[in-house]
Formats: sequence, structure tokens, C-alpha cells
Amino acid sequence: MSLSACGSSSSNNSNPLVAPTTPVAGGTITIGSNNFAESTILADIYGEALKAKGFTVKYHANIGSREISYGLMKSGQITLMPEYNGSLLSYLDPKAAAASVADTDAQTSAKLAPNLQLLTPSAAEDKDSLTVDAPTAKKYSLTATSTISSLSKIASSLTIGGAPEFQTREQGIVGLKSKYNLTFKGFKALDAGGALSEAALKNGDVQVADIFTTDSSIKKNGWVTLVDDKGLFGFQNVLPLAAKTLPSGAGDALNAVSAKLTTAALMDLDAQVGASGADPLAVADAWLKANGLSS
Repeated sequence: MSLSACGSSSSNNSNPLVAPTTPVAGGTITIGSNNFAESTILADIYGEALKAKGFTVKYHANIGSREISYGLMKSGQITLMPEYNGSLLSYLDPKAAAASVADTDAQTSAKLAPNLQLLTPSAAEDKDSLTVDAPTAKKYSLTATSTISSLSKIASSLTIGGAPEFQTREQGIVGLKSKYNLTFKGFKALDAGGALSEAALKNGDVQVADIFTTDSSIKKNGWVTLVDDKGLFGFQNVLPLAAKTLPSGAGDALNAVSAKLTTAALMDLDAQVGASGADPLAVADAWLKANGLSS
């Protein structure tokens, strides 16, 4: 779900139209990632954890939106993707409302293509958010305890930015209108909480942007993330979305990763790549080693 098109050195195929080999049980595990740094980091963590257990892995990076990556999963061209349970549920069923992590996973599993499965969710959670720039926060006295509902009287004077699909998703402009009755002055198509969104918010091109909650740029720039008081963005636990052809034992290796992954750890990993410019593969390897998950 942060930086735009930030590829890892582990990635050797960035064109989603070039199909990897269809996976077979016991064969190569093809791991996809979307075009933001956190997805790349998670894909590298999954891949290197699997390699440590003797599995053969290849990467298919920078795919783009979920609309594309889910299609590649359904067609069997990708074996594994890092996903976010709430966002995946919203994509599969825009009207779904979940009461817990378990409920989110159950509803998502019921809507998945028959050849796909969810593995164990981690405690790590990364949500979409409405984050406002520092001048706007100061002007309207918005703080870390302010809610999205508090925009009701000022949204018409603000321009909001996000990925193009944010404009048409329930967990986006559609839900902000239906749940919060917010109508913004305008929408600017940017990226999925990545470099374009951060630059637009920093430069004042937009006053509000969809920035992911683990993004280190929020604290760095003095931005304010508004409380999602009506639960539009739901539960967003990181978990592996896998083909049912996943080789025996691979699921155990991936679930061991989920057992160790926390929101604080994810924020730290994102900061190392996004703020410090570290290579995602190196960051993934170091985290796995620190948690006893590498060879």
C-alpha cells in the first residue's frame, strides 16, 4: 500500500503483460508485488523466507493496481502476493462490512476465486488514510485526534489526491461521500500513497491525500492523519494471498513470517527504504535474520 514503482534488486520482470510461467505444485513460486515500496519489501520478505526453506522463487514486480495483480493471480500466472485483507475484501465486494479481522478474512475467502486462498494474517496493519498537509492542519486546527467527519464543513474548499482508482472505490471518494457526506473541491490523480502523492501534499498541489498510515513522511513533514471515525478503511492486516498450488510446506514458512510481522516493524521497514533509501531486498534479509527466519 507506499512509494511509487520502487523496485527491488530481486526483481527481474516489471512488465505485467509478460506472463511468468504458470506455477505447478512443487515448482517455482512466482511472487508478485504492486508498484509501491512496501509491497516490494513484503514480496522480498516472503521470497527470501521461502528460499531459506529450499523453495525456488522468482519475482514479478511493480505490477500496478490490484485490478491487474488479482487478475494475474486468478489466471495462475502468479503464485503469491502480499495483500491487505480489508482492501482485498472491498475490491471483491464493495458493499462488505466486517466486524473483526477474522470476519474480514472469512468474507474475503468466500469471495476469492476458487484457485486462491488466504494464509494467516499478521498483526501488521497498513491502512489508507486521509492525511492533511501542515498549513491546512494549522488553518483549521486539525490534530491527531481530529476525525474525517470534521472535514464536513471544509471539504468543499480542499483538493484531495490519490491513485486514479481511489476516485471510484468504496474505500475512496465513493465511500467518503456515502459514509461521511464529503464532497471535495476537486480530485487530483496521483499514485497509491507514493512519491507523487507525497510531493503533491508537500507542495500544496493538494491539501488532503490518501497516504498510508505507516508512511514515515507523515511525521517528517508534520502532516496530520485524520481518525477514520466511521471505519471506512476497515481492517488492513498484511497477509499472503496464495494459489492453492502452493508447494507443501511453503504455507508454514509464510505463516511464520506473519507471526513475527507487526505494524511497528512494518513502519520501520518502510522508513529504511523510503526515508533512508535502503535496498528493499537488503532490508528484507536483515529483518528475516533478526527474527530467526533466514537460512
